[in-house]
Order: sequence, then C-alpha cells, then structure tokens
Amino acid sequence: MATNQDQRGRMVRNLPGSLSQVKTIAKYEFINYLRTRRFFILLSITVAISILLTSVVAYYRPAGFMSSELGFYSSWWGLAVNYILILSAIFFGGDAISGEFQNKTGYFLIGNPISRTAIYAGKWIAALLASLTVFAVFTAFTIANGFYYFGINVPWQFGLSFLFSILYLVSIMGFTFFFSSIFKSSSMSILVTAILFLFAFNLIQTLVSNLVQMEPWFLITYGAQIIGNILNDPYPQNIVEIQIGPNRTFTSYNATVPEGIAIMAIYFAVTMILGLYIFKRKELT
Repeated sequence: MATNQDQRGRMVRNLPGSLSQVKTIAKYEFINYLRTRRFFILLSITVAISILLTSVVAYYRPAGFMSSELGFYSSWWGLAVNYILILSAIFFGGDAISGEFQNKTGYFLIGNPISRTAIYAGKWIAALLASLTVFAVFTAFTIANGFYYFGINVPWQFGLSFLFSILYLVSIMGFTFFFSSIFKSSSMSILVTAILFLFAFNLIQTLVSNLVQMEPWFLITYGAQIIGNILNDPYPQNIVEIQIGPNRTFTSYNATVPEGIAIMAIYFAVTMILGLYIFKRKELT
C-alpha cells in the first residue's frame, strides 16, 4: 500500500485501487479453496469418475467410443462433463456469499475499506479458478485417453466443446453467486442451486419440449446442449419432427450454436448484475 505526505508533512496511506483489491481477494480466496476439504472431495470424485471411465473403456471397448475420434470424445465428454461443471459451481460458489452472512465472517471483510464490488468479483474469480482446476483434471484424463486410442488427432469439435463448457461454467457460477446473495443460509443456497441444475431445469425443459411443444429457449440447460451437440456430425437440426403415428408427430428442439452462446452469456450477465446488486444492499444482521 503506497504512502504520501499531506500538506502538514504527515504520512498518509493510499487505499489500493479496485482492481488491486479484486486481485488480492481472488488470490487469498483461491488459496483458501485449495486448502479446503470440499476441494479435495470434488477432486477425488473427478479423478474417480475419470479412472472408472478409463477402466470401463479399456476393458469393454464400447462401440460408441471406439468408432472414431469424434465418437470417442463425444461419448466420454458427454457422460460426465455437465455434472462436473455443475458440482464445481455448487461446491465453490454455492455458499461463497451466503457463508459470510451465516458465519458472520463478513464483519471482518466488509469492515475493511474494500468495496463490495471488489469482494464479490474477487470471490467469483477465486471460485471460478478452483472450478477450472477440477475441470482441467477431467479434461486431462479425456485427452490422455484420446491420445492413447487415436493418437494426437483431436477433433476440432472437441476444442469448441471445451470452450462452450467453460462458458457454461462461467454462467453457472454467476447463477450460484446470485442465489448465494439472496440467502443468508449456506445450506439453503447450495440446496436450491443443486435442485435447479440437477433436476428442476431438466424437468421443465422436458415438459416444455414434449408436452407444450415449445422451444425452451429461456432455460440455461437448453443453451448448454451445444456442449454435446457440437460433437455430433452433422450438427443436429434446430427443430426435429418425428412421425410416431398416423396423425401425430413428436417434436424435439436443439439449440443452435449462436443461440446457446447467447443464452449462457445472458444468464451470466443478468445473474451477476442482480447478485451484485443484492449483495451491495444486503445488511449483515
């Protein structure tokens, strides 16, 4: 922290700028995440899933995995990546803000001359970095197995799917921080986020698509379909109609790549703005 002299010659400390505050908070919050039990639990789950997939593919050689490079990455990636992303956001973002209210630790942090925007942004960046660390481990297992079976020829579609996965993680993290700002109970914010992403959104998407016969463009999970769909060749059509009877058709919907990117980006922007607004106005009592 820099110091200057005032007009009377006294030494006056200059407060760090907002970016410096964000960087400092993100650094120490990230270090704290790496030391927590939840980080090692989620890392262990990710490694266990990766080892299980490695063993099953090596022993059974499923046709879907062994048909082609694209088929391998599509099958492997599609089985677990969404769950790992969702669990990462829940583990690291679910109580990032609500925990400060529940445990009253926010008194020590907010009592300092630090803007709430810097606190919110720093915590969000730290949670994202911790999640990306776990995600990188699963990605490394995926690519290592792909190299073993098909050499270094990684399909370009996998690169796009990887980027879409990061965008989905970013949008989920914004969503979890939004709910973490609403509740003062860590367990409540984690529970609501888990129910929404693991069950509710998927159920609503199924009901809207199959019963209402309407494109569920307003759901983040619908936009996230591009993570798996980009690994299909050709890419699925936006609207697919299947004749299931003489007078009845079944319609399914697939988000286009621009649509999926837009949905996830909008979810991130809206939830981050709302979450920060709530956090800045919320009292610790």
